Amino acid sequence: MMTPIQLTRSVRSLNRLRLIAQVLTRHGFGFIVAQINLTRFVPVWMLGRKAMAEPPQQGGSEMGRRLAQVCTELGPTFVKLGQIMSTRLDLVPPEVAIELRSLQDEVPPFDSSVAMDIIERELSRPVSECFSSIGDEPIASASIGQVYRAKGLDGANLIVKVQRPDVAEVIRLDMHLLAWLAESLEGVMPELRMYHPTMLVDELDRMLTRELDYINEAATTQRIGHAFRNRQGVRVPEVVWSLSGPRVLTMHAIAGRNLDVVLAEGDDSLINRPLIGKRLIDCYLEQIFELGVFHADPHPGNILVEPPASVALIDFGQVGTITQSLMDDLVVLIYACANNEFDAAVDTLADMGALGEHTDRRNLCRSLQEMAHKYAGLPVKRLDFSTLFAEFSDVMRRHDVVVPRDLAGLIKALSTLGVVATKLSPDLNLLEHMTPRIKRLLTERISPAQIARSSVRLGWDVLSILRRAPGQIRETLRRMSTGRIEINVRHENIERLIREIDRSGNRLAFAVVIAAIIIGSSVVLGVGSDTTVLGIEVRYIGVAGFLMAGVLGLGLGWAIFRSGRLH
Repeated sequence: MMTPIQLTRSVRSLNRLRLIAQVLTRHGFGFIVAQINLTRFVPVWMLGRKAMAEPPQQGGSEMGRRLAQVCTELGPTFVKLGQIMSTRLDLVPPEVAIELRSLQDEVPPFDSSVAMDIIERELSRPVSECFSSIGDEPIASASIGQVYRAKGLDGANLIVKVQRPDVAEVIRLDMHLLAWLAESLEGVMPELRMYHPTMLVDELDRMLTRELDYINEAATTQRIGHAFRNRQGVRVPEVVWSLSGPRVLTMHAIAGRNLDVVLAEGDDSLINRPLIGKRLIDCYLEQIFELGVFHADPHPGNILVEPPASVALIDFGQVGTITQSLMDDLVVLIYACANNEFDAAVDTLADMGALGEHTDRRNLCRSLQEMAHKYAGLPVKRLDFSTLFAEFSDVMRRHDVVVPRDLAGLIKALSTLGVVATKLSPDLNLLEHMTPRIKRLLTERISPAQIARSSVRLGWDVLSILRRAPGQIRETLRRMSTGRIEINVRHENIERLIREIDRSGNRLAFAVVIAAIIIGSSVVLGVGSDTTVLGIEVRYIGVAGFLMAGVLGLGLGWAIFRSGRLH
């Protein structure tokens, strides 16, 4: 693991690392700064036993509030990290998550003239040759980019999304620092491993990498739009590829009002709310179970509605992916829970690699069963999907179960969808709409054709093992006979221990040198005053020795004080 100095030299991020250390210390996380050796970046007036000591046990709300303040001060990358943490209730306590939900991905817009320059560079032609007109001010601004209204040369209404200048470089720098911080926290503070900081940072890195590439967003928009091109009442923006690039995305504008506005206005005779809810559910379930890719952020602000029952999905910056193996596990998991086969559900979670080292399968099975019995027979109108999701996540967290990121995104999307559908029409039942698809997928998984394909694949795997095993066994025996078998043992935190021993040794040696100078100076001062060396009276040499020892002693004391380890 790199030291802070090696890190800053490698990415030239000294100032950024200093800011992170100071913000953490200012908001009560100085003990973390001390643990990962960042106190050298903190001003002297912020150091001290109280600032660097771990605070007494506080409520989750207070911790969440201070975390939200840290994320806000450190900028968009950390804000998005806080937003991800607020959705991972299987990792983060609910009180902390509630406070982190207040984080807003809103920043002041950058100058429109800069945006026009970016458009011209990305599209390799003047703006006047791309659009007949474009707005002087953005209609929305976020941490990654901002959005303009425009008219195409053919008169079509367009939406133009422009990425912020240098935002990719800033995010790459922050991600490098976050990866180091997460690795350091897991290494020196084992009690934080239960929150899986490296996994959260990796998830953030994957999300931001996708959001920074507008080509990826355009391709996803096009794919989902193509799937619903002939679907009545479901619309997806059409991408204008000739006016799009990695940092500029142009789409046809879609008429409609945000669903959150419609929900806030209450009943509207022009809006068929039950039909909108049904189309919305069918649209999402088809994305999940048929396409294998889905809009991962279905909050009402990303859904447009047009009377009487037309639904439009916008902003595909965040998408989820369902692989074939994940779909197989998901089908078995849902079927097992629906039929009270919780042992099979726990086995499926184990196959997905979700169970931790300290997971008690029997207690986990009992908790899932109790949760299922609690909601069994509950009328749909009384079913709160957000509460259900929160309780499920709490069970996962208490039993050290880490839900795979794609499955966590899917659960979050379905939870949000269930809440929105219930607001549109209390009689809508998301589970009833899911049941036929689950049964069909389960039937397909046990069909003769699927069993035959699985058998062929299994046979190929067995044949590959049999073909390679003799050679591998022979090579292992050869290495054993020649004494070339090696066993690698990795001791966690050994590098930190070595650094501490080295630092202590250096300070001890420095203190011995200071003591020798003091003793030598005392001896010199005890010599007669008429003794000289090179024409200089030895008493002056003794005084100079004392002064040198004093300066070196002050330097040693300052170094110990800066380290935050005075006790």
